Amino acid sequence: MSNKKHHERTRAQESSGAIERMYITMRHLFNRGFYKPMGISGETLREALLLLRPEIYGSVGDEKAELDGLLYIIDRLPIGIEECRYINLTSDEGYANSHFKAIIPPKRRRNCYRIDDDQMNIEITRGRSEIYDILTHLTFLFIESHKISKRVIIDDEGTTTRDWIKLEKVVLANEELSQQDREIAITYTANILGRTFNEITDIYSQFSAPNRPERLLHIVYWLGKLAIEEVINNDKRTVSFSPMLRERLGHHIHGEIWANNIKQVLYKNKLLNRPIHVISANMHSVMNTLFAPNALKTLVSKKDVFEVYEAISHKDNKSLRNKVNKEALQRGMIFIEDSSGTNIDVQIFDTSKIDFSKIDIDANQAKLQEEKPVLLVMDYAFGEQAYETIDELLKPYKIEGKKVHLNVESLSIMGKAGILEGGKGDIMIPSAHIFEGTADNYPLNNELSKSDLEGHGIGVSEGTMITVLGTSLQNKDILKFFYNSTWNVIGLEMEGAHYQKAIQSASKVRGNISPDVKVRYAYYASDNPLETGGTLASGGLGTSGVKPTYLITRTILKQIFN
Repeated sequence: MSNKKHHERTRAQESSGAIERMYITMRHLFNRGFYKPMGISGETLREALLLLRPEIYGSVGDEKAELDGLLYIIDRLPIGIEECRYINLTSDEGYANSHFKAIIPPKRRRNCYRIDDDQMNIEITRGRSEIYDILTHLTFLFIESHKISKRVIIDDEGTTTRDWIKLEKVVLANEELSQQDREIAITYTANILGRTFNEITDIYSQFSAPNRPERLLHIVYWLGKLAIEEVINNDKRTVSFSPMLRERLGHHIHGEIWANNIKQVLYKNKLLNRPIHVISANMHSVMNTLFAPNALKTLVSKKDVFEVYEAISHKDNKSLRNKVNKEALQRGMIFIEDSSGTNIDVQIFDTSKIDFSKIDIDANQAKLQEEKPVLLVMDYAFGEQAYETIDELLKPYKIEGKKVHLNVESLSIMGKAGILEGGKGDIMIPSAHIFEGTADNYPLNNELSKSDLEGHGIGVSEGTMITVLGTSLQNKDILKFFYNSTWNVIGLEMEGAHYQKAIQSASKVRGNISPDVKVRYAYYASDNPLETGGTLASGGLGTSGVKPTYLITRTILKQIFN
């Protein structure tokens, strides 16, 4: 007789299964061309999301509304999407040349177009990760909308509560409210959402847009209104994918245009044959590190270097940023604003034009004068887009029928990630990336090590990083499993495995760049998804992200310059 015990599935296994189901379902719905999120076709997605209960969506499974999660996704979706019954995901199909005005969400660079009262088009130019991101957000949004309808519909005829009728009157009047009227409206909204007056008041202003101070009321009303129409009239909201998007996805169309633009600029400026160091980072840290010491001499003489960076990063100090930018452009920085649809801008720094005596980083000047390396700084990619862009960038450039291989000496990736041991602002150094939902793993020889970044009052951990399908699928049970198992996972992010896959194939398989190319990866923690109140939905890093960002940047530059 076999003595095997019957094992119950753990929460981590259930959650892992839910992520896999969401992933497969989203691909199936995409191939199908359309689906109704609150109909039969959207059922698997809804059930998987409710089983998973990602940290970012807080109380999505409870009866009461989830406010932090709603704020998080509303910042990443176009203004007015809650009013639209038809949401159409398209590729770049020429709307930029039309009368439609692009709506760009505050926290995600993507072009969206309001076609009419009922339809919103969202342009997808960053690959599958962007589709997963939007579909999980929409699933959450529609689940929340049905919570509202459940609380306000009294009978089968569609009679609604007094609170709902009063809120409708306020929203349709569409006027800016006095403090007294606003508090009355908040009282109705609190009852509708199953939240306290205090909770709504605390978060109210965070939903406001410059010309829409009462935006939270509008969001709640329109979500509820469309959900009521779905329940009473069976008038279902629909998400569709344009034929052009389905045809183009995965063909690297935007990445190829982006990479060719960069190589064209390098060729035109006679930089194509120089040693190139690619850095994936934001658009300010490398520029500020190189040029702030000279551009802001008086400030630098009075303050610690990290305090200077903090001052430049402050949103009110535009004049300081302009000074540094002007200095950089005078000293040979070339800025390539993206026109390919990838939303990834690029800066090129020719080190032969930089005066290293005016920089506060040690540099081997004799070596630099001899080799004249070029720094190519690219803005952050989004998920799978990291593979598309790096894969295209590392391909040889064709000039007059001849292939010219780029002399890429190093690739440095700096990014934001969730941390599992430590808190916001700490630093993580990966020794390998694992791709979530698979056993695919990408070990690497990281040129950066823990000792390079220690001793500055910031926590540093070293270990494996997991590349997730989307931040909106973070789940405590899976993360605890990875953290406590022999995978030795210290954090999670969205691009690492995709970058490494492209670098490995270019250097080890296809021979596009040297097999000895150096790689550097370092992340700073934007959140701790295992901590209550430490998740992404609890707000941004503020200035606590400045020091780790610049510490990583300075360490990368120090290695390149020596």
